[in-house]
Amino acid sequence: MATDESPQHGTAIQEFIELLSIPSISSLPEHAGDVRSAAEWVAERLKRAGMENVQIMETGGHPAVYGDWLHAPGKPTILVYGHFDVQPADPLDLWETGPFAPTIRDGRIYARGASDMKGSLLLAILGAERVLAGEGSLPVNLKFIFEGEEEVGSPNLPGFVDQHRDLLAADLVINADGLQFSEDRPALAVGLRGGCGVQIDIKGTAFDVHSGLFGGAAPNANRALVELLYSMHAPEGGIAVEGFYDDVRPLTERDREAIAESTPSEDSIKAELGVSALPGERGYSAAERLVGRPTLEINGMWGGFQGEGVKTVIPSEAHAKITCRLVANQDPSKIVEAIRRHVESHTPAGVTATVIPLPFRALPYLMDPDHWGNRAAADVLSEAFGIEPYYVRMGASVPVCETFLTSLGTYSVSFGWGLPDERMHSPNEFLRLVNFERAQNAWPALIHRLAEATPEKGS
Repeated sequence: MATDESPQHGTAIQEFIELLSIPSISSLPEHAGDVRSAAEWVAERLKRAGMENVQIMETGGHPAVYGDWLHAPGKPTILVYGHFDVQPADPLDLWETGPFAPTIRDGRIYARGASDMKGSLLLAILGAERVLAGEGSLPVNLKFIFEGEEEVGSPNLPGFVDQHRDLLAADLVINADGLQFSEDRPALAVGLRGGCGVQIDIKGTAFDVHSGLFGGAAPNANRALVELLYSMHAPEGGIAVEGFYDDVRPLTERDREAIAESTPSEDSIKAELGVSALPGERGYSAAERLVGRPTLEINGMWGGFQGEGVKTVIPSEAHAKITCRLVANQDPSKIVEAIRRHVESHTPAGVTATVIPLPFRALPYLMDPDHWGNRAAADVLSEAFGIEPYYVRMGASVPVCETFLTSLGTYSVSFGWGLPDERMHSPNEFLRLVNFERAQNAWPALIHRLAEATPEKGS
């Protein structure tokens, strides 16, 4: 670990550094062993915290880790969720220090997974350990389930949860994979966008051909791909795929007021992104487009010659990856099918197009801000920050929230400690240490507050 700060950091930070040093990248097969190493680290840490029945469980992909403490009869059972896998660190040359060489500077710890979400995972364990060590027991029944596939869309988790319903049954889920609003203002996420993705493969000529001999006659796979992708958005910024908006739940005036209050201004978003304009669906503010409206984004395109200099060819193949963020009532399977139909009807002449669904698939999620779990968390966050939390919708996807609701009939309360500007999924990801310290008091407070709550039927 490198640091520019003189004080010695405590055991919790040292443990955080250990966990961050494991390159548990779930999307890259060469890091499968590292994902399992992270699972082993988490399992051992749960045992040392006093959790029982700790086990590494197979899912059909990367493993999950379970542990519990169930000695509070008559009290609520709380299931804590998180994940120990991380995104790839590319591009590596943009990191100031190594993505898996955690570095502390200016009150922040920099590493891949610092904000998303190894810090919040460890804090959940530390909170339970603190209560159990200090009091000899917990005032609630506590279960933990940590997975290793969230960053690839949790493809095996729905089946895993369904298979282990009795083991995971709970009155409430605490989703530690959440965010606060800012360093000075807490937030409770009551809505999450869902998602789905496809790859589009374009095939033209049988092989790359000479652009001088065949230019003007041969179909160009790159050009066909560009035309096809362009057709998916309307001139006014909306999505032109037929049926895409059919099931979208409209934003109410209350929704729009809450979004305006709790989402950064258009100018601040432009400043953060370093752009002069925020294009998008006409009739909605940038804030509403970020969290309350669906999207269709082109994540990557490739085809033809990409080396230095010139190679005069007409490419025979081109490819693109697309992901969509979905809002309440949209079904990922229906959206994938709508995209397939659109591609079929808009493919330019002379080429063929194939749509391949990607494993990223998540249902959107929405819960009542006045849910009893939200009320308990809001009280704790108000005490921790000295101000009441915003109730927010998030543009990101956490597939497990809808999974728990569908399989267990249990809602998930957001209680994570990253901030939106901490460069999650980007180079130089970091977590503010002020929140790392703050959460070590907030988690024990939440455990005690939930012990006083009375779960309401149907919620």
